[in-house]
Amino acid sequence: MRVGIVQQSCGLDRQTNIQKSLDGIAQCAEQGARLVVLQELHCGIYFCQAEDPAMFDLAAPIPGPDTAIFSEAARRHGVVLVSSLFEKRAPGLYHNTAVVFEKDGSIAGKYRKMHIPDDPAYYEKFYFAPGDLGFEPISTSVGRLGVLVCWDQWYPEAARLMALAGAEMLIYPTAIGWESTDSEEEKKRQYEAWFLVQRGHAVANGLPLIAVNRVGYEPDWTGVTGGIHFWGQSFVVGPQGEVLFLADAAREQVAVVDVDLSRTEAVRRMWPFFRDRRIDYYQDLLCRFRD
Repeated sequence: MRVGIVQQSCGLDRQTNIQKSLDGIAQCAEQGARLVVLQELHCGIYFCQAEDPAMFDLAAPIPGPDTAIFSEAARRHGVVLVSSLFEKRAPGLYHNTAVVFEKDGSIAGKYRKMHIPDDPAYYEKFYFAPGDLGFEPISTSVGRLGVLVCWDQWYPEAARLMALAGAEMLIYPTAIGWESTDSEEEKKRQYEAWFLVQRGHAVANGLPLIAVNRVGYEPDWTGVTGGIHFWGQSFVVGPQGEVLFLADAAREQVAVVDVDLSRTEAVRRMWPFFRDRRIDYYQDLLCRFRD
């Protein structure tokens, strides 16, 4: 299957951001992509750098005006589309939500980000309630998509549960980069850990994996910090963690990658991790910690 990814920078002009996403979808479709994946919160700036109540104005209901735009893009280009939107569920209740559109423009399903970070320059707990839809793959005409979002990518449990529920690929819209005070050594450690852990999810579950990250510098509009340099480097790996595509670290990029979904069966026959799981001894995974 041909998979398209759109790695973009984002600024204050919302319409410019949206147009970049739409142009990327069109480019992917022209190159034969059947599935297109956008990055986390691609309609605007990464507003979670600071706690600002005014930023809630960026949210919209689902369905709503944002979903209408991307529904039409999916329909026009005949692609399955994974988007990432700021959802206003009710007054005072918001989610970080991935919406998947079928190629006819209908909403195939959505996933609300389950793991919500609260780190310097990533103050997401101020904005987002934890997801409540569980780890359920979304069925589409191109297969069952295990869609997760950014911070979810550090949790092997999330990837495993998607795989156990029948996901045929793992997909992570992402917004991650280096905070201004990080040393060069720390930057290297952070990026390599991010790349490594996700390749590990692909290997452990025998699934291809797509991670689409934003790129470029975004200032902290409050002036408290020096902003974030998003490190790009969106990638696609196969079910043994083999790198099929790696995007640039410093520029916007649209790419189409061929992914062989049939390899999951072959890999799982050679490496039967699912057969050998000791489910009779995993009860303590439900503990916060074993004291």
